[in-house]
Amino acid sequence: MKRHIIQLISLFLVGLGSVGFSQITLCENSWSGSSVNAYVAKILLEQELAKEVEVITIDENSMWAGLGSGEISACLELWPSGHQENIAEYIDKQQVVENIGPLGVIGKISWYIPTYMVESNPELATWEGFKSPEVAAMFATAQTGDKGQFLAGDPAYVQYDEQIINNLGLDFQVVVGGSEQALLAALDSAYSRQEPILFYFWTPHSIHAEYDLTAVKLPDYSAECYAKIPENGVDCDYPDDVLFKVANAELKNTDPETYTFLTNFNYTNDDQIGMIAKVDSGEMTAEEAAQEWVDNNEAVWSTWLP
Repeated sequence: MKRHIIQLISLFLVGLGSVGFSQITLCENSWSGSSVNAYVAKILLEQELAKEVEVITIDENSMWAGLGSGEISACLELWPSGHQENIAEYIDKQQVVENIGPLGVIGKISWYIPTYMVESNPELATWEGFKSPEVAAMFATAQTGDKGQFLAGDPAYVQYDEQIINNLGLDFQVVVGGSEQALLAALDSAYSRQEPILFYFWTPHSIHAEYDLTAVKLPDYSAECYAKIPENGVDCDYPDDVLFKVANAELKNTDPETYTFLTNFNYTNDDQIGMIAKVDSGEMTAEEAAQEWVDNNEAVWSTWLP
């Protein structure tokens, strides 16, 4: 009750022009985890702090310029392994974007195949099992000819699969699926027919509860391996990603309440997966799943409030 009285007072003061009031813009990237993060934050900023919030859809590369200029206030899920150059440029060099702390979710991009493929071909558990032309032919499609198909996702995703394939000498061709939904549709089609499919995906995601998948063992990640990105030299696995949040560097001064809230915003893989599952099944929109989470988890989000 006390919190809602404070909210009403804040709204009244805003209406009188007694306090500053500016719109907060949160970015939504092209995967479900990013969407539910943005809507959880939007709901709580509006409900608890009387802020005006807009969620804008933008790809993960284009968002950096907007974050730097202040057109975007914050983005709540950054996968650092794909943004080393942007981090160096916007956070370290220009200092116009700020790392505002971990999201609490640990991510991992991998190459996946259905486990039924490993059960019938145990060598496919590691990348060496894909070296022979005969194996590549198992994954070939009309689009790839004699080469095996490696199915990638949204072209806006940061992906090093072409580099990995070329540097490991695999007879595969990257085919861009076009979106997360396209990847899921292709997997569902192959899975229902027990057919071969090799594809880019990640965790956390509800896909792992629906399908029995195996992550292909690639050469171990190292910082030295990723230092070869500019020369197209990546030949190793994606790293574990401690996902973090980024904001325009002036947010702490222009809106300290929102800055504090977003800095405190932190939940678990399980929190996020529960919402993603509702979205990916079509049961709920991202905003509906976020609202349900907010309704059921006041003990968590109340600690984020300034």
